[in-house]
Amino acid sequence: MQTTSPTTARRWLGGLLALWAGWAAAEAPIRSPDEIPGTVKVDAEGLIDLVYRIPDLTLIDSRLAMDRRHGYIEGSESLPDTDTDCQSLARRLQGPDAPVAFYCNGPRCGRSATAAQVAVDCGYRRIYWFRGGFEEWLEKGYPVVKE
Repeated sequence: MQTTSPTTARRWLGGLLALWAGWAAAEAPIRSPDEIPGTVKVDAEGLIDLVYRIPDLTLIDSRLAMDRRHGYIEGSESLPDTDTDCQSLARRLQGPDAPVAFYCNGPRCGRSATAAQVAVDCGYRRIYWFRGGFEEWLEKGYPVVKE
């Protein structure tokens, strides 16, 4: 009978635990914060109101480009949070007082929260955050664009 040395067993167990920890972290649900200082949180109706009241509002879809294949809010621009920085915002917005709204998939998606925080950190002052995102938009039966 072949036995495993204690050192080999510890390494094997350590590797197994590291693998499990990585899997658990990947499977852990993401939850966006309830508030982001420097932003105004809006719901779907609030977003619709903004679009009508503020004609120069830039609506940014912070989801990955592949998510847009499932649909997106009409008039939104794709700018994934992974590509959002001061330079990419400056190419889309006309200065720190330009109105901008961010959305992603919903409260379990942190992409729009990340992007909105970047906008705050870049000095933008009229930032709106649609926390309910695409999930809320669909639940309320509002129209989407599909390509």
